[in-house]
Amino acid sequence: MVKDGIFLGNRYQVLSKIGAGGMADVYKGKDTMLNRFVAIKVLKKEYREDENFVRKFRSEAQAAAGLLNPNIVNVYDVGEDRGLYYMVMELVEGITLKEYIERKGRLSHKEVISIAIQMCTGIGAAHAANIIHRDIKPQNIIISRDGKVKVTDFGIARAASSNTISSNAMGSVHYSSPEQARGGFSDAKSDIYSIGITLYEMATGRVPFDGDSTVSVAIKHLQEEITPPSEYVPDIPYSLEQIILKCTQKNGERRYSNTSDLIQDLKRSLVDPDGDFVVIPPLRSADTVIITDEELDNIRDSYDDEYDDEYDDNEYDDGYDDDEYDDDEYDDDEYDDDEYDDDEYGRKKRGSEEVNPRMNKIMKILTIVVAVIIVFIAIFAIGKAAGIFKGFGSGITAEETEDKVKVPNVVGKTEEEAKKILNDKKLGFKVVARKESKKYEEGLISKQSVEPGEKVKKNTMIEVVVSSKLVGDQITVPNVAGMDEAEAQKTLEAEGLKVGTSEAVYSDQYEEGIVIGTTPASGSKVSEDTKIVMQVSKGSEKITVPNVVGNGIGYLKGQSMIKSAKLKVGTVTYEYDDSVPEGKVVSQSVAGGKKVSAGTTVDILVSRGKKPEEKVSIQSFVGRDEEELLDWAYANGLNATKQSEEYSNNYPEGMIISMTPSSGNASKGSTIKYVLSLGPKSSGQGGSDSETDE
Repeated sequence: MVKDGIFLGNRYQVLSKIGAGGMADVYKGKDTMLNRFVAIKVLKKEYREDENFVRKFRSEAQAAAGLLNPNIVNVYDVGEDRGLYYMVMELVEGITLKEYIERKGRLSHKEVISIAIQMCTGIGAAHAANIIHRDIKPQNIIISRDGKVKVTDFGIARAASSNTISSNAMGSVHYSSPEQARGGFSDAKSDIYSIGITLYEMATGRVPFDGDSTVSVAIKHLQEEITPPSEYVPDIPYSLEQIILKCTQKNGERRYSNTSDLIQDLKRSLVDPDGDFVVIPPLRSADTVIITDEELDNIRDSYDDEYDDEYDDNEYDDGYDDDEYDDDEYDDDEYDDDEYDDDEYGRKKRGSEEVNPRMNKIMKILTIVVAVIIVFIAIFAIGKAAGIFKGFGSGITAEETEDKVKVPNVVGKTEEEAKKILNDKKLGFKVVARKESKKYEEGLISKQSVEPGEKVKKNTMIEVVVSSKLVGDQITVPNVAGMDEAEAQKTLEAEGLKVGTSEAVYSDQYEEGIVIGTTPASGSKVSEDTKIVMQVSKGSEKITVPNVVGNGIGYLKGQSMIKSAKLKVGTVTYEYDDSVPEGKVVSQSVAGGKKVSAGTTVDILVSRGKKPEEKVSIQSFVGRDEEELLDWAYANGLNATKQSEEYSNNYPEGMIISMTPSSGNASKGSTIKYVLSLGPKSSGQGGSDSETDE
């Protein structure tokens, strides 16, 4: 939110907030150069760094700036200051047509017509400039306190052309034309449809279509026929009802071609309310509207239930009286085409070219007087040159015949000039000091001891002070860091300093709108005409964290990417990872794509590659119990498998006869195979089994 009291463009002072819309906030302000109150529209904070919204905001200004019409809110200026995009507009004291309808319930026939004529006049001027408003509604029609109707909010307007196709439906759904709801071509007839809906609401006190959602209302505009206004207001004049129905035809070809034709029928309705003169082209079979599933999805995506009106109804509430807008206030004579008479204009023009005889006589007399004066001057000059007028204008004055003389003014003169002037008057000259001066350059007299014009005795010594240097008032710049912009500006101006355009800078220390410092810095000595530039915080700079995970990004490049984004590389750790090649980034502490403050620390994890196989030194368990081998193998991550059993005279039963491998190193997870002793073979046993004699 913009602080009250600040200046935009070093010209427009923000006084108070008076409205809010979808893209911008509206403030009452003052143009200090022209000394007039204005409305200042400032793009909202969340959209300032969005190029699309900034472009749309500038487009609004460009579209509206060229529209100069008494029935359109005029745009005076557009600019950018410390990151704030603003537009300066005419401040209209009044209320919206929406609020006026709500107060009165519904309007009389004459009120509807009179307001509509002014509204259509303004919209027609925009159409003549190839500007389609695309958001005509009572909220965007303002009735001033003197009864003037003005169209405002060209927030979604854009220059019309033969190939202007809207990618999405725009405007407020209750007043949108079927083609806008469908997302198709929009032209002047789209505005005429919205005008018709506005007329409907003025005449009945309600909109023709309503629903639980914007989508349902949009579909009604496409498919449902409008309920005739006479069903709600039986006494509505027939001609007015027909005008409304013609404006709101589904097929644009059946509507009024332009606002001029519409205004003509509106004026006729005032004279002949029940006349049957409105011609609506016949319905064609092709007028039936069919909505495809794809179009239905587009309609759902196009409308936002959170759509905001640019002007708050309370904005124009102060001092309003319903009686100010009496039915008798609107008279069809106000719109008389014969208001300007060509014959009258012709008479005035011819009269301006006539010559006044009295003036001729005066000019002749003045010519004679001037000639006489010139002759007199010539005679005097010749006589003086010849010595005839020698006594005139020369010699010693009465003042100088006395003992006293009048002191001349030598301030601003050089020393040589001052000395000569004073000596000619028989006065002395003395330099008593050389001091810095706020007014006179070096070497000029800045002060004299006796005031000019004062009479003194001859030979009086006149003391003077000579300027050693021209200097301005030296003012110490106060420290305004930590103050909001308005307070800081007042503090600086209270010291006699001038405040220039502020600079918007990012700051992690100060919140948005708080002054960080000044140029020149606080404590500096400056002259009173030095402009002080305030550095105003626009909050922490939000940085998009780069994604350094995956895509084969090495850790050195990843660190470089983080540093280049004005972020800090934090802790770098290394771990084995079978899926990520060695030297590549496995993960980062702040996810890529996240918005963070400048200087935020980002930790990264770097892969060591696949973990190498661990080796185990093999111990020999030959001649030892089987259980010992199994326990040792398990403890060291090895497997042990019995390969066979054999009779042995050297190894008792249950002892290991042999193992493979029996020495060296083996990888964890590998298998040791062993032969287990069955003990000595008895004499009664067969010889099918092998026997070991070891």
